[in-house]
This record gives sequence, C-alpha cells and structure tokens, in this order.
Amino acid sequence: MNYAYPMDETWSTNEIIDVVNFFSLIEQAYEKGVRREDLLSLYRRFKEIVPSKSEEKQIFEEFKRSSGYSSYHVVKKARESDETLISMK
Repeated sequence: MNYAYPMDETWSTNEIIDVVNFFSLIEQAYEKGVRREDLLSLYRRFKEIVPSKSEEKQIFEEFKRSSGYSSYHVVKKARESDETLISMK
C-alpha cells in the first residue's frame, strides 16, 4: 500500500477526509468487500466535492494508476447490484 490518494489543494479538511474515506472503501471492496449503501453514500458525498464528470474521471484514473484499483468499476457494480455486499474479489 505505497500509494497516495488523489487530493486537491482547494478542498477543505472535511472534504479531504470524505474523499479519503471514499477511496478507502474502494480499496476495501477489492480486499474484503463493503456494504453497498456505505459505498453509494460516500460516492454521493464525493460527487458533492467533485461534481465535474471529467474531473471525476481524472481523479479515478490517478487513483487507479497509483493503486491498481478501479473506482469506476466498483461504483458501477454498486449502482447496478441489488446485493448488500460489494466485493471485487
């Protein structure tokens, strides 16, 4: 786990915490699984912080290059799934 989370220097401390929590759930989805509702809730908060789709794609790509985890695929699976646990294993 030698990678950094994507950050924007214009974000407030609370926004940074919320973004880190979101990406932490992305990691957990790959490593052990997360509750679907928790993930979607933090994704909605992430979208409040990063409303631009193009900026979201850039941040997701930066995180994927750094960690190997695809935020897009986790969010897509959570949106399309009826399961309560989202796991990318």
